[in-house]
Amino acid sequence: MSPETMSVRKITVSLPSSLVDFADREAARLNISRSSLIARALAERKAEWEKRLAAEGYRFYAQEAIEFSEAGAGVGTDALSRDG
Repeated sequence: MSPETMSVRKITVSLPSSLVDFADREAARLNISRSSLIARALAERKAEWEKRLAAEGYRFYAQEAIEFSEAGAGVGTDALSRDG
């Protein structure tokens, strides 16, 4: 979703002066507003968090699939040996 189509809310945030100065320099360097810079930083952090969360989920379900496969591995062999 582009920034133009997102709902926007105004907030008040207190930051150390050094971070505000840094934000102002970075915003000027990138030719964007301070708000856009902070929103971009938070969006990047959110994307990293979502990626990490997804990776944890994939690892969990992969392990669960391995355990299920190992538990059922003998079932097919037993059925074949009885039928054969």
